[in-house]
Amino acid sequence: MQSLLEREISKRPDRVRLSGRILFLTEDPELIRRQLAEEDLAWDTHDPAKNPKLRDDISTDEITPAHYCFYFDQTLGEIPYMGLKCGTAIPIGRGDVKKGGFVCSVSGKRRGKGSSREQSPYAEMAAGIQVVIAENIERIYKQNCQNLGLLTSTNFGLIDKIRSGEEIALSEFTAGEDDITRQVIEYGGLFPFNVARLQKKVFLPPIRTTDDAARSTRPMTLAEKIFSKHMVTPDGTVGVPSVKPGDTGFTRVDLRFSHEYVTPMAAIFYEHYVGKDVPVNDAASIRFFRDHLTFLDEVISEEKKKIGLLDLATQLKLKQEDFAKAQGIKLHGELKDRKGSEGICHSVMLESYALPGQVNVGSDSHTPHVGAIGCIAFGIGTTDVFNSWFTKDVRVKVPESVKIVIRGRKQANVTAKDFILKILSLAYVRSGQALAKVMEYAGEAVEALSVDERATMTNMAAEIGGFTGIVAPDDKVVDFLVERRQMSRSVAEGMIRGLQSDPDAEFAHVIELDAADISPMVATPGDPGNGKFIRDLHTPVPIELAYGGTCTAGKNEDMDMYAEVLADALKHGRAVASSVEFYIQFGSQETRDYCVRKGYLETFQKAGARVIEPSCGACINAGPGVSTRPEQVVISAQNRNFPGRSGPGQMYLASPLTVAASAVAGYIVEYQPRETKELVRA
Repeated sequence: MQSLLEREISKRPDRVRLSGRILFLTEDPELIRRQLAEEDLAWDTHDPAKNPKLRDDISTDEITPAHYCFYFDQTLGEIPYMGLKCGTAIPIGRGDVKKGGFVCSVSGKRRGKGSSREQSPYAEMAAGIQVVIAENIERIYKQNCQNLGLLTSTNFGLIDKIRSGEEIALSEFTAGEDDITRQVIEYGGLFPFNVARLQKKVFLPPIRTTDDAARSTRPMTLAEKIFSKHMVTPDGTVGVPSVKPGDTGFTRVDLRFSHEYVTPMAAIFYEHYVGKDVPVNDAASIRFFRDHLTFLDEVISEEKKKIGLLDLATQLKLKQEDFAKAQGIKLHGELKDRKGSEGICHSVMLESYALPGQVNVGSDSHTPHVGAIGCIAFGIGTTDVFNSWFTKDVRVKVPESVKIVIRGRKQANVTAKDFILKILSLAYVRSGQALAKVMEYAGEAVEALSVDERATMTNMAAEIGGFTGIVAPDDKVVDFLVERRQMSRSVAEGMIRGLQSDPDAEFAHVIELDAADISPMVATPGDPGNGKFIRDLHTPVPIELAYGGTCTAGKNEDMDMYAEVLADALKHGRAVASSVEFYIQFGSQETRDYCVRKGYLETFQKAGARVIEPSCGACINAGPGVSTRPEQVVISAQNRNFPGRSGPGQMYLASPLTVAASAVAGYIVEYQPRETKELVRA
């Protein structure tokens, strides 16, 4: 790292002038088309009621559709907003933004939700966008912007300044930010900041949690306890007596992972900025995965093949393999004897690596999956990934925690997926108040869940927009570590000791639900927050595709659910409806082996389900189970149904029980576990 210590580094100017146009991402596609045709949209910053409605909930899938993320260079500048849906229209085509001379992009609430793909802000920058303005901005997307040097703001008053060509103080973009984030912005990105950090040119604030010298600690939540043991101090040691929300710094990371969507871009950054022959810091604590694009060739269109996207996807795989070999990093890759992968990153991390009390980071927004065993795990972008390879830490602002308590006993046909769909439908979540907060799940109904089921809830903290999700580890976690990891019980019990929130810990908000009030749910097409009880659909919803799999629903207990429903159907002379294609995809080879031991493969096949080897697949529009027509109705156990994420069809999200029952019925139904009761129409 000697070359980094000698590298010249400086801050960006303290005033910026943005010369160019503003693109307002409105709900009305015609207004967007007019802007692309060089008409500047009128905008009243003093009377917002006069303005057109801006698009809310713009996901990274809409900013950079999954297939175009195979690019990892300036070509991405032709891509931004190609998946943006306004009503039924997709008004922005390839190259439109770049040709339009836009320097600013404006939207509504929850900009950048969904995937952690850093290709999204990178594509915006490569198209000429220098600042994004929105009512509120999702944590990972915002951090990716900052890491790359793309300015962000929630101040709509800047619109007039940009239009007039007025100089804007850089402090407009750092106002309200913590000391470290402010300096990252001032240095123009995370890498130049980290070089300045190595050169001791930047200020790392000490973490002080009380003015009372007699007290060395404060009551802490579970997340705060874990962070306190991992925070890097200004003198380089690790661990502080206590932390509180808002404390900023760097957290030492126990495990880091990335997959083939992100590793190649991070590797190129690393080789360019750090050096091709410079070893990563502690390769033994890094994992790579080939899990996203294993089945892409089965679903990619001829049009996309013709423009070389399948070839680009192959290059991603090869670049990751080469970097892993050069650096001595463990790669969970493709199977040698059949098509498929060793496992989805989150599934393998939970089954094999993550431990209670750790801090884990990964190149995917669903990294919180492993919070099911009581560790802090969160998604990071490409720049964070490559920086962590030489620093072994990541920037954090200690988040507030929200406690979600589900009391009582759930109904037999209700699962963790129904719990999380209910939580996602709450006004507190839909309004964005839960953004960037830790979701700590608790209560009798959560404690009754297995580790696999808890992982469904921690995984989908990503859909909440939370920093992470976590459950305090207990005897079920000990059993999991003993049975799945062959760990000694005494060691496992020692790991979980003290890992619970203090009785008087402070939470930003407490949500209380009664499990008895929750019945099977679906999220209607467009957003995971569109939750409804199935009984409230009122009319039958026929389906053509049913999909059970992904990290969220490809675990051992998910397979138990698919098998239960299909075995019950076979017992009563039924099978998957002739009008439905039902796909079941394992999350890992460990789960596949579990299904072999339990005899589930025969049940699945007899019932008419198609079984698929592990991969992310349909969830990212890259495997069997994707829709092919806008009118096609899909019911899926995956975690997201953003427009275009899994094809052009209408996707409903539901639990494994509901997905399997609906596949048998041919329309969306609740599963009725009593043998004597027929499937009931919605």
